[in-house]
Amino acid sequence: MIPTYDSSAPTVGYNTAVKQTIFAVEDDTDILRLVRHHLESAGYGVRTFPATAGVIAEAEKQLPSLFLLDIMVPGGDGLELCRRIRQTSSLAMIPVIFLTAKTTESDRVIGLEMGADDYIPKPFSPRELVARVRAVLRRFERPLAPSIVKAGDIEIDSGGMTLTVRGQLTQTTATEFRLLEYLARHPGRVFTRDQLLDAVWRDTHYVTPRSVDVYVRRIREKIEENPDEPRYLKTVRGAGYRFEIPKS
Repeated sequence: MIPTYDSSAPTVGYNTAVKQTIFAVEDDTDILRLVRHHLESAGYGVRTFPATAGVIAEAEKQLPSLFLLDIMVPGGDGLELCRRIRQTSSLAMIPVIFLTAKTTESDRVIGLEMGADDYIPKPFSPRELVARVRAVLRRFERPLAPSIVKAGDIEIDSGGMTLTVRGQLTQTTATEFRLLEYLARHPGRVFTRDQLLDAVWRDTHYVTPRSVDVYVRRIREKIEENPDEPRYLKTVRGAGYRFEIPKS
């Protein structure tokens, strides 16, 4: 029998200095036990929450390695919780995966637009869940070579993973930052969506080219004065995307 877990209690039996901790938010007790059992069997520490209340406060006390969120939970939905995570500076770069029964393409796009890094539909295979958690965490564990790219009125500091736009520090998710940083390091070069998936996501079995489009749109909203007429991140129709350094 898998033991129940009080989310207000500290994780027991795990060396949190070594093990990566996942915050799982899910109101279905059976699913929560299943998720916790398989993630712990895979070597992760897990804290579970049946509702959104208290998740942000607990995460600020003990930074998790990843959030695993259901969308339809008591106390406010997972989309709203994801939005709050992305607006909290200390948590904004932590990856988020949605685990939800909302399975349409439009639901997936909405989740990605809110800042999620992956989207797993229910019912799910526990093996696939663990594989996708590992894939997202591997993506974030790869260090970037320290460098600073300056283009027009934006500055990309890969060592500090910070983006400055028109003199203002601009918050990004880690996936957004890695995609922008990769494109900016290759100005003028056109990349197909599949090439960007290979370069930035790497584990491409679980993501689609549509994900690239969603992230490009999010990046444009942060770096472009007019996202509908981008100066930096250009669409090359029928091919892909290109980063341009504007002429002064």
